Amino acid sequence: MKSRRRILVTSALPYANGPIHLGYALEAIQTDIWVRFQRLRGHECYYVCADDTHGTPIMLKAQADGITPEQLIANVNREHQRDLAGLCIGFDNFGSTHSAENRAVCERMYLELRSRGFIEQRSVRQAYDAQANMFLPDRYVRGNCPNCDSPNQYGDSCEVCGATYSPSDLKNPISTVSGTTPIERESEHFFFRLSAFEARLREWVGSGAVSQGVARKLAEWFTQGLKDWDISRDDPYFGFQIPDAPGKYFYVWFDAPIGYLGSFTQLCARTDLQFDDFFAPDSTAELHHFIGKDILYFHTLFWPAVLEGAQMRRPTAVHVHGFVTINGEKMSKSRGTFITARRYLDAFGPEYLRYYFAAKLGPGLDDLDLNLDEFVTRCNSDIVGKLVNIASRCAGFITKNFHGQLAPAVPDPQLLRDFAAAAHPVAADYESVDYAGAIRQIMALADRANQYIDQRKPWVLAKDPAQAQQVQLVCTQGLNMFRILMIYLQPVLPLMAAKANRFFGESPWAWADSQTALLGTHIEPYEALAIRLDPKSVAQLIDIQGADPAPKATLSTAKGVQSVSAAGAPAGAGKPAAAAADQISIDEFSRIDLRVAKILQAELIEGADKLLKLRVDLGELGERQVFAGIRSAYEPAALVGRLIVVVANLAPRKMRFGVSEGMILAAGPGAKDLFLLSPDSGAAPGMRVK
Repeated sequence: MKSRRRILVTSALPYANGPIHLGYALEAIQTDIWVRFQRLRGHECYYVCADDTHGTPIMLKAQADGITPEQLIANVNREHQRDLAGLCIGFDNFGSTHSAENRAVCERMYLELRSRGFIEQRSVRQAYDAQANMFLPDRYVRGNCPNCDSPNQYGDSCEVCGATYSPSDLKNPISTVSGTTPIERESEHFFFRLSAFEARLREWVGSGAVSQGVARKLAEWFTQGLKDWDISRDDPYFGFQIPDAPGKYFYVWFDAPIGYLGSFTQLCARTDLQFDDFFAPDSTAELHHFIGKDILYFHTLFWPAVLEGAQMRRPTAVHVHGFVTINGEKMSKSRGTFITARRYLDAFGPEYLRYYFAAKLGPGLDDLDLNLDEFVTRCNSDIVGKLVNIASRCAGFITKNFHGQLAPAVPDPQLLRDFAAAAHPVAADYESVDYAGAIRQIMALADRANQYIDQRKPWVLAKDPAQAQQVQLVCTQGLNMFRILMIYLQPVLPLMAAKANRFFGESPWAWADSQTALLGTHIEPYEALAIRLDPKSVAQLIDIQGADPAPKATLSTAKGVQSVSAAGAPAGAGKPAAAAADQISIDEFSRIDLRVAKILQAELIEGADKLLKLRVDLGELGERQVFAGIRSAYEPAALVGRLIVVVANLAPRKMRFGVSEGMILAAGPGAKDLFLLSPDSGAAPGMRVK
């Protein structure tokens, strides 16, 4: 083993405007496994994180909730810490970017960058929402990517091609606050001179700090040329004010990564750790970041340059993972596949998810699919059918027949040496973040252990008193193999490993304990370590109603009635007002969830005479696909960016052209005389219509 290392580890900061979901859970679990592995190996390893709390989205959500931003982020912080703890994530410190410590580090680094000539003040023209009377953050402007022309992209980067740009570069920009086209206004902003660090960044990327796949992606950005980074935003904005610049605030992407340092500062204050031991330019400690591929640019270009410019050390490595999909699809609230950590934890223990993610996580950028059928099969097969099965088939004989006493030897010492020899290749996979490789090796050993027990059949031997000693030997061999496997799996299954550790009556394991056998000692009575997952219960993680046709809803207007189906297609025009027999109560009406939606995409459907295919944004409810019978009245291009009213709680309906996930409200006799209902100015996607 290498000499003892000093390591500081971070995972990306969860944003403080919503719950922890399984996408972020993947990252936290990936990081936690690596940290636990390093500690098991005897290294000095610290794990810090924090909530990302600044920016306009926080400010607007707090306003919508009728509370202050400080109250919002405090509430979310408690929920985040609770749910992450439920997933067995072992932080040494979990802070907030809105802390006094983070403010101090931000100002210190900014002033250092400014004094060294890496901050420039420039006049910029930026997106301004005249209706909302505010400058728009990058992510509150959407439009077509200037690089690949993909629609509905954010104002700072394209999720399709990965290009970065400014909101002014977007084609057909729309404000997500009001749905209007933003105008441009001049403002003085502060820029970090990222371009000054290009040569040094190329050298750092080539040093092995990132994987080859990431390096290839960064090569594209180097070819395009690095642009200086706008690190300021205008009032109103929730964040830290820039020193000597009234009305100007640090952009959230400046103070968010500095949040790692702010959180570590809090840890230093509680311990004897020294900040400069980890962040001085000549530090021999290691700094590892775990992130998703969507924030590559910030962590592999902007962040290392900011650290170097502020005369601090750069990261040792940035480990990048892909996205989480559910049953092959992007997580979506409208489809019921936006699974929060709390929803999962309310139904199942954390270690099934930790194991499944580990079994599929490699060191690359590939997305990871949580296929619920495979989740059940793999966990039941590997954890219950293979791993736990070893202990459950051996422990009872030792407890009942030998008073819990293991034999003084094992009958097949070479097999046990083979298990111990796997410590090095398994450790190499953990170190390189190839958890899937580690799990494959461990489960191959579990198969060998089960084969050994199957061949010797202690349950048959136990029927013959003359074979008593052989029963003790075989079961001692089996339990020692199980013990080694649990040591190898301790980073993934910490709760189960702790129970197994107590079962064997040992002090907490180190990785080196896999090289020794446990012989002639007393074990505790065995208690079940895992139970099988119920496929029906797991299927309920996806919260979606059946796709049976929904009842039609009728919208009455002063000049007539337009009945609209759940797919949005007209179902009749000019009908009289509803008869008394068809009346509904106020309670029934209150169940209808009317929401403001913004049309993101609209297109013709081949083979459909009346329908248009729409993609709409319902704010916090996510995006949905709706088929609407308005083709005769509207050209698709004219609909993009328009705010409309949607019935948001109708069950999805299967149609010939796909699944429709809502109903758009319109009025009029039909054909060309059909009018979409639109909210007054000032409405935003997701708002309830009352």
